[in-house]
Amino acid sequence: MSEFPPAEEPGPPRREPIFFIPPVIVVLIIALVGLYALFDFASPATQDSALRAFAFVPKRLTLALWLLRPLDILTRLDFAQPWTLLTYAFMHGSWTHVLLNSVWLVAFGPPVARRFGAARFLAFFALTAAAGALAHWLFYQMDLAPVIGASAADSGLMAAVTRFIFEPGAPLGSPQGYSLSAGEVDPFKPAPSLARLLREPRALGFIAIWMATNFVFGAGAQTLGASDAPVAWIAHVGGFVAGLVAFPLFDRPPQAR
Repeated sequence: MSEFPPAEEPGPPRREPIFFIPPVIVVLIIALVGLYALFDFASPATQDSALRAFAFVPKRLTLALWLLRPLDILTRLDFAQPWTLLTYAFMHGSWTHVLLNSVWLVAFGPPVARRFGAARFLAFFALTAAAGALAHWLFYQMDLAPVIGASAADSGLMAAVTRFIFEPGAPLGSPQGYSLSAGEVDPFKPAPSLARLLREPRALGFIAIWMATNFVFGAGAQTLGASDAPVAWIAHVGGFVAGLVAFPLFDRPPQAR
């Protein structure tokens, strides 16, 4: 009789999922796509009404701030429609527009959602969307063209990822690359300060490439034939900068992740 127990047969190899998407991201994408589907199938008159009610129009905010009577607060708020600083992010101009923003959300949203949790993630999404709209307003205060799309908030998520993804021991700080199953990789690695991040060559290179790409394909989208309408690329920059700066306000302490 053998003194050793029979060797266990190896089980099936572990398989990593291709997509690991937190529920809050799935819900947000369903909202973006579902709202655009409703908009797309609506009549032209209904679409026009929806744009007037929920798209961000810079000149409307300018007039509310400077031309109305100082004490007429209710009229000022009704004219400015401050809710459009957020609702514009849930409106899109085409299926290509909403699908591209959804893909961007899938690419950069999950690691941020896992760090922040659902509630903080949604608050961060809202903040960067509003920051993008206000950045656009600073440069186009008398513009009547409506601004729509989640690109500014998506840019904020990309900035949030930049705050921690390159830190040694973080997903892209390891020679193995991004993998949740790699033991030495910590997706919740504490983020460095902004000052230290801006001394990290890879982070600086990533930011520089993003800024250049955003300018070329944003400012030159119509010239290159990539878009029939102007692209609010300054809103993207506003969302990105807000994401970089506001990240520590939303990042949960390690024990809460």
